[in-house]
Amino acid sequence: MRILYTKPELEDLSQGSRIAFARQFRFMTQDNVSDKLGLTGECKRRTMTRYEKGDRNPKDERTKEIADILRINYNAIKKYDYRNPIDIIYTLMWLEEIIPRYQIDLSKVPNINDENINYIKRFMNEWEFMRNKRYKREISYEEYIEWKLTYEVNNNG
Repeated sequence: MRILYTKPELEDLSQGSRIAFARQFRFMTQDNVSDKLGLTGECKRRTMTRYEKGDRNPKDERTKEIADILRINYNAIKKYDYRNPIDIIYTLMWLEEIIPRYQIDLSKVPNINDENINYIKRFMNEWEFMRNKRYKREISYEEYIEWKLTYEVNNNG
């Protein structure tokens, strides 16, 4: 049970900042994550520090390991390629940590039969549902962040 909760701060939308946010949300230190990654030596924490500061980017396999250790979705902390609508979705969720309660209105986007637009619109509806639950205090901040960090994009309907 958590006695004192300190909300993690997201400095920017970089991969390193997102990793640091998730690590802090899980109440883990860089040493904890380094140990679970199997890093050894006097400077084992240096690797995590470099990842979080953006001095180094972890390879995909290492990013997957970190996501597993932090019990989050890999998409939440991977390096983004904005040709992929999933990466746009996760960026929008992360942006909310920097600009709380910002709104995106897709109602004026025509109902074209573009798979990516429809994909993002479905996500926006689901996200709005969760945001409303948070604003109405039906779920806590921690439950809301947990949802965002473990969110699985639904490819269906």
